[in-house]
Amino acid sequence: LEISLYSSVNPEWHSFTQMKVKKSCCHCNFYTPLTCSCYPLHPVSDLLSRIDLDELMKKDEPPLNFPKTLEEFEYAFNEYGQLRHIKTGEAFVFNAREDLHRWNQKRYEALGEIITQYVYELLEKKCNMTKEILPVDASEDEPTSFIYLSSDALSNPSKLLVLIQGSGVVRAGQWARRLIINQDLDSGTQIPYITRAMEEGYGVMVLNPNENYLEVEKPAKSSPLPSPPEPLDEPAEKRERKDDKEGKKKREFYEKYRNPQKERETERIPIRENASSEEHVLYVWDHFVSKAAAKNVFIMAHSYGGLSFVELMNQREAQVKNRVCAVALTDSAHNIWLQETSRGTQDWMQQCCCNWVSSPEPLDTPLEPMLPDCPRVSAGRNHTLCIHAPHSDNVHAFDFPTSGLEFVSNAKCNWRTSSVTWLNGADTLHNSCTMLD
Repeated sequence: LEISLYSSVNPEWHSFTQMKVKKSCCHCNFYTPLTCSCYPLHPVSDLLSRIDLDELMKKDEPPLNFPKTLEEFEYAFNEYGQLRHIKTGEAFVFNAREDLHRWNQKRYEALGEIITQYVYELLEKKCNMTKEILPVDASEDEPTSFIYLSSDALSNPSKLLVLIQGSGVVRAGQWARRLIINQDLDSGTQIPYITRAMEEGYGVMVLNPNENYLEVEKPAKSSPLPSPPEPLDEPAEKRERKDDKEGKKKREFYEKYRNPQKERETERIPIRENASSEEHVLYVWDHFVSKAAAKNVFIMAHSYGGLSFVELMNQREAQVKNRVCAVALTDSAHNIWLQETSRGTQDWMQQCCCNWVSSPEPLDTPLEPMLPDCPRVSAGRNHTLCIHAPHSDNVHAFDFPTSGLEFVSNAKCNWRTSSVTWLNGADTLHNSCTMLD
């Protein structure tokens, strides 16, 4: 198909192909398969075996070696938090090399890794947060993850805010990498929320639900010993296997030209008790949130973070109901039916959760509920939703509405009804209706 399309716009390719054909057509005995009437019958492997593939490589792909710092990339964040080229002042350009999408994507990903480290530095220097290693009892030689805590996250007696991002490449402190690169730090990071929460007297925990494994390079495979020569009178079945093997070699040979730089092979070593977003949220709850001094816990979760929170409720329903006052969700990916939540969880979510979703309606306009769980309201016209953008993270990139934090901040004025608690391990339940202070 590639050859056919190319020859249709490059007539000289036709004559070149005719010169490179090695043998006649196997279907009609015509000498040039690209011009014979039975061309659609020609298998791709047959065509490839007759063409000099060296001529297909019009332009070599540049090496997949990219800068390690923003300065080497010649980019920097300006006073408005926008990523700009140091020399030209222009925004980031994805298509740095035309017709080399794979190279451009790898370059974008390399820049994204630098952005991740940059956000970590902001959390530590600008927000004065500290890194806590997970698992808490990790040995020196096992893979680890981490979260970020404000100085009073565990000791604040009043309020604790927990931030959970969605899935994908985003790490602690980020809502969406694409927004950081293409818009600004305030749009794509959690820093504005962290700063405001601290100003209002909250302790803050920043989770890292996508740091689930350590990626290491696979050891090089030793080349197999050459197989002995096969007899000429081999069975037909064995000949077919041999032909398949030769066909595979031809495809690999073609792939080497179409995709000349083979990426290094890696394997993933999962992080103990943090191998998924759901495991991570549960682990942080058990080892940090549940041990925090705050009487009132507030949670903001985006996209898959909402699903992870609902899974936490399935596992620790009584604890969550007793500690969490309000949950602000944004484009949450949870599903109470697929996750088999209890009726008690659904009733609690109706009272204590709110989900801001993409909608053309004005901000905070109530929307029709899709499931009998939490209320859904509009995220407003300024809501930025990007799904499968050309160089996005293949996850929702979301500019959070201010109302999410307003909801969390004002939740202390709401009544929490019918919160079920256990008293000193007693076998009886009682309903409490308390005013949140």
